[in-house]
Amino acid sequence: MSNSNNFISSINAFVDKAKAKNELVVKKASLEILQDIIRMSPVGQPELWQGYAPKGYTGGRFRGNWQVTFDIPATNELDRIDPSGMDTLKDGIEQIGRYTGGVQSIYFTNNLPYSVRLEFGHSKQAPNGMVRVAALNAQVHFENAARGG
Repeated sequence: MSNSNNFISSINAFVDKAKAKNELVVKKASLEILQDIIRMSPVGQPELWQGYAPKGYTGGRFRGNWQVTFDIPATNELDRIDPSGMDTLKDGIEQIGRYTGGVQSIYFTNNLPYSVRLEFGHSKQAPNGMVRVAALNAQVHFENAARGG
């Protein structure tokens, strides 16, 4: 959890330096982080699996289950299959647009039972995870947003 705490601390420290543009900076950077997470999220490809896919399987449930919330992480699963990630991104953009300076934390949550396994290398499509990689890139996104990029 120290990576998570370091990530939040880095975000908070940087936002303090950019108070005049706080909301815009946070919105822009959060959108970039969300795009990273969605883009890196694996979509099931049964032809690559060692076992068999369930009958009627369609990939994209994991990518479609990312949720953006403020101050409290989401606790539910979504019944959405979104192999392209476009619907998930659209919902995330809408939620990020509601951000105000009174928010303490922004959560990017995926509550599917296999999400932790995917984050820690279960998929060859995302051997380094999604959230951990996005967290490493977050500072750059905040710096770019603060510069107006």
